[in-house]
Amino acid sequence: MYHVLVHQKLHRNIRLLSYFNFFVNFEPHNPIAIIYFSQVSGSFALGMTVFSIGMISSSILEIPTGVYSDMVGRKKTMLTGGIVGTLSIIFFALADSFLLLAIGAVFEGMMAALYSGNNNAFLYDTLKQKKEEEEYAHFLGRTSSMFQMGLGTSALLGAAIAYFFGMKAVFFVGIIPRCMCVLVGLCMTEPRVHDRQIDTNIFAHMRDALVQFKKNVKLRMLSSAQILDFGFGQAAHNFAPAFFSLYWPVWSMGLARVIANSTAFVSFWFAGKWIKKFKPLPVLMGVKGGSHIITFIAYGIPSVLSPLILSMLSLGYGVKTVAENTLLQKEFTDEQRATMASLNQLAGSILYAMGAFSLGFVADTIGPRNTLIAVECVLALGLLLYWKVFHHEKNVNSQKIYG
Repeated sequence: MYHVLVHQKLHRNIRLLSYFNFFVNFEPHNPIAIIYFSQVSGSFALGMTVFSIGMISSSILEIPTGVYSDMVGRKKTMLTGGIVGTLSIIFFALADSFLLLAIGAVFEGMMAALYSGNNNAFLYDTLKQKKEEEEYAHFLGRTSSMFQMGLGTSALLGAAIAYFFGMKAVFFVGIIPRCMCVLVGLCMTEPRVHDRQIDTNIFAHMRDALVQFKKNVKLRMLSSAQILDFGFGQAAHNFAPAFFSLYWPVWSMGLARVIANSTAFVSFWFAGKWIKKFKPLPVLMGVKGGSHIITFIAYGIPSVLSPLILSMLSLGYGVKTVAENTLLQKEFTDEQRATMASLNQLAGSILYAMGAFSLGFVADTIGPRNTLIAVECVLALGLLLYWKVFHHEKNVNSQKIYG
């Protein structure tokens, strides 16, 4: 009877994780954040600096919060993330100066660091205790899809609130889902941890991971492309509403994100089928190349349709993300898999922090549209890296056939 109850609680963990993911990304303020931050702080540069501070905070705390998760447990780590996430939104909502925005950003980065790695480990530990580890990818995809659902539905709500009550009210409403994260977390069951400890010290482990990057040319090119995409791509994504607001009213920013998140949900859902049929690298290059062409047209010939066109590009986002991660996982070593992924995340976060401020600073001088065109030129360099990976694979296959 005891084992049956334990099994039921663990099964409930997966359902609760889906709810948790939904509330984590139920952010009605997300589509208007850059506009609100810029108004409170007084410039695009300071507005984007808020995002930079959050990313720097997350980067600095990523390793300490990982240790915290291993020491106190997955459930308590998620609860801590819910609490600091609530504090973050409270500071944003009350902000009347850049200082309060910066404090909120520090808490936001802390929340992201607490969830990074921990929540996936919570899912894996739960499945491992049930002896269903082979189902990890399936359940990860299903629970992760709730992120897009949370973003999409909350964007619609945020648009309505911004229209009737103003932007500050949107942030106050955003406190509710953060509190729900705490309540859902309290209902979870802490799974047992089975993973073995690393046989070497953490510095030697880090050194071994860096050696793999030095030795593996394909890994370096794939990682460089991912870091570039995350660093400047995420900065451009957060700044895009500043361009959208030139053609659409502020309250409609939420509608643009609803479209983007809805199409991204579909993209993630069917990504596996596309990649299985056409292979990861061709899919990645095709989606990325097509996305850049359409983006240049939308920015180069701006109109009231531009925000709609750019939002629809999320139809390729899930496919691209899954293909990219599939290629990287094949190059990561089993011993340093998590560490190598963390190094990429850290590098991407640092690039984002620098890029976000630079993007805001440039926008204050040449405007949002020209700034985003310049960023898109930088992002297009990633396509060149994937082209080099394609030729590298072609050469390796030729050597296998004729060597």
